[in-house]
This record gives sequence, C-alpha cells and structure tokens, in this order.
Amino acid sequence: MKSGTRSTRTSSPKQFMTSKLSRGFTLLEMMISVAIILIMAGVAVLAFMPVLELNHVNSAYDTTLSVIRNYRNLSITQSKRYIITFTTPGTITVQRWDYAAPVSPAPVAVQTFTLPTDITYAVQAGFPATAPDSFGTGVVAIDFDQSMGLGSQNYIMFMPDGSSQDLLGNYNSGVIYMTRAGDIYNSKAITVWGTTGRVRGWRLVNQSGVYSWIQQ
Repeated sequence: MKSGTRSTRTSSPKQFMTSKLSRGFTLLEMMISVAIILIMAGVAVLAFMPVLELNHVNSAYDTTLSVIRNYRNLSITQSKRYIITFTTPGTITVQRWDYAAPVSPAPVAVQTFTLPTDITYAVQAGFPATAPDSFGTGVVAIDFDQSMGLGSQNYIMFMPDGSSQDLLGNYNSGVIYMTRAGDIYNSKAITVWGTTGRVRGWRLVNQSGVYSWIQQ
C-alpha cells in the first residue's frame, strides 16, 4: 500500500443483517406487541366470564348443601342439636345445642361460612309462584317453618332423629334461594323436609320461555 493513501472497509450483506438484528425491538414494536397481548387477554376474559359466574353460583350452592347435610348427619351420630342460621347477603352460622338436665346450656357457636360476594340469598322477579317442593310462593329468600304455615324463618334445627324443627318443637320445612342480581337463569334452591330432614337441591330452567324448578 502506498504511503498517504487511506484504506476503506465495506461491510458485507451478512454483517449488515447481523448488526440490524442485534438492535432488538424498537419502542413502537414493543408497544404493538403489548397492545396485541392486552387485546387477546381481554377477549379471553370475556369468553370465560360466564363460566366464572356459573362457578360462583355452584360454589354457593355446594357450600349451602354440604353444610345442611353435614350437620344433619352430625346431629344423628352425636345425638346433639345443630342450629343452622342463614343471613343475607350470604352467611351461614352453625351452633351446637347440647342436652342437659334440668336446663340445657345456651347454644355454642361452631362455624361460620360465607358465600362468594356476588351470590346472595335472594329472590328475583320471574321466580315461579310454584316454589320447590311447594314451600312458599317464591317471594321470600329464606323461607323456613313452612310446616306450621308460618314461613319466613331463617334457621333450621336438626335433631338426633334427623328431623328439622323450630325452637318451639314444630317440624320445620322450607326453602332457601341462591342467585346473582340480574342473572335469574343460574339461580339455585335447596329444600328441607321437617319430618324426615330430607334435603333436596334444585335449579331454575327456562322451558319455552317459562321458568320452572327441577331437582338436580
């Protein structure tokens, strides 16, 4: 090479592509990627929302049903009285009432259960006038003590023989409803027969535009 001359180097196409790729994502490319991810996540949430809502109804129903059946069984096996009290919007309180002579002690708190926050013990306009097991007319959310024609009691008390009674010794039959505001279709109900303590679950169905309760 002659003295005083300046050499120049040119990059090959392969070196140019490697240099371009090594730059990574630009801010605009990253923003577009994030936007696409958010849109896809939003679509997925909307698609699964009905499933999540139904799961909450089923959870409330399963909790209420299992509490009623479990403490009825304990009343029989332990020869004790269990009082199950339901309060709105969605709380179950269980008390044990022991026997003693000449006067039984006060009931003792055992456990408290809470439903999902979007599910309540309530009724909705459109509920059939024919209530499950014909207990009431579908206008009272917690409607026990139907055996005496009283209704509107919010508790049941299981006895050692498996029956359900009120605090006066009357057989206590009734129904309780679980629903979400604005979503009548997924509503559930549970009935209790006082004389036998039989527990049955129900779901609301729409048949040709007419709502009715069917046992599940």
